[in-house]
Amino acid sequence: MNIDTLIDARWVIPVNPDGVALEHHSVAIHEGRIHAIVPTSQADQYQAETRHTLDTHALIPGLINAHTHASMNLLRGLADDLPLMTWLNEHIWPAEQKWICEEFIADGTRLAVAEMLRGGVTCFNDMYFFPDVTARVCADAGMRAVVGMIMIDFPSAWAGNTDEYLHRGLEVHDHYRTHPLITTAFAPHAPYSVSDGPLESIRTLADELGVQIHIHLHETRDEIKHSLSEYGVRPIQRLDKIGLLSPALIAVHMTQLEEDELELFKESGAHVVHCPESNLKLASGFCPSAKLLESGINVALGTDSAASNNDLDMFSEMRSAALLAKGVTNDASALPAATALRMATFNGAVALGIADETGTLEADKYADITAVDLGSLESQPIYHPISQLVYASSRNMVSDVWIGGRQVLKSGKMTTLDESKLLSAASHWQAKVREQS
Repeated sequence: MNIDTLIDARWVIPVNPDGVALEHHSVAIHEGRIHAIVPTSQADQYQAETRHTLDTHALIPGLINAHTHASMNLLRGLADDLPLMTWLNEHIWPAEQKWICEEFIADGTRLAVAEMLRGGVTCFNDMYFFPDVTARVCADAGMRAVVGMIMIDFPSAWAGNTDEYLHRGLEVHDHYRTHPLITTAFAPHAPYSVSDGPLESIRTLADELGVQIHIHLHETRDEIKHSLSEYGVRPIQRLDKIGLLSPALIAVHMTQLEEDELELFKESGAHVVHCPESNLKLASGFCPSAKLLESGINVALGTDSAASNNDLDMFSEMRSAALLAKGVTNDASALPAATALRMATFNGAVALGIADETGTLEADKYADITAVDLGSLESQPIYHPISQLVYASSRNMVSDVWIGGRQVLKSGKMTTLDESKLLSAASHWQAKVREQS
């Protein structure tokens, strides 16, 4: 059979079934999708236009960063070592008010996309201003993305009021609703920054359009105190009253949970995005990820922004999630390596509503594939390749990435973005922000 691409690898780790590493297997790709996964000894049945031999590599599903603010890459390191609300109120929000514009979003998103591609990420879920610009940059770069139809109570360079946020967001949704790489989700910022009326409108529209709702939730103690003072209930109870707790909800952080809230959340079918390193850096608390998973709640992984993390490294997030769960529960078997990899791939796809198209290496799904070179001495010896990926590998070991069958990283070099232009843009913004901050 004639196909477009054949990748021969030392290991193929499909994620589904869980914990399986297929040794000396090949992935056949045709018209952007995985045609088959077969033992390499049987791969000669395919005549491929391009064949890659990756004798020391593991092929995994492209990583899914389920929570980002991509263009905040240009604010990386601007204000570190501060608690969340101080960081937001005194540094990040003033910087955004001063600098946010289409050029900032485009340059920042390109920088973030490049970082993620080089780190094996093939899809990210974004929440930020000018989602139309984010979508355009991603489409041009060949990156899969869920762009957030942002909602916040105060005006910004993107929209002047909540009605305009909804209107402009829906324009983005309509423009990209049939795009092969770009989908949309409603993105109300947080319970403390979005009032009941807009949240009710989002619930109605999300039901009509069949899209997800992406929100920061139960991130800090301050958020809980604010909700009790302002609304008389904790944020989860407030969202439940509005009707937002459903399988469409993607709740980010979830570090402040009581037992009855966990049960309510489980019954709703909503999803959690765990951002371990951002939560640690901002001292926001610990998401009870192992307990959530054990109860049957879908938990994905995200980095948050490079302004609060300070990178978009999903290999590091996998390791941190696994180690943190063990430390918090005092149980070395909590959140094993295969589960961490699943959180960073399939669980992310489930949360974003795209699990039928990506998140695992299976026939008929998009060929979103990351190749990790485990041949270096830092990886040796290899007894269990999945454990090696989570506990002993880094994003620097990513050599090749395909999205929808298109190779966007080849031997460590980006094929759709110009590194020199990215560095020049970053330097330009650094000089502007530093001079006038």
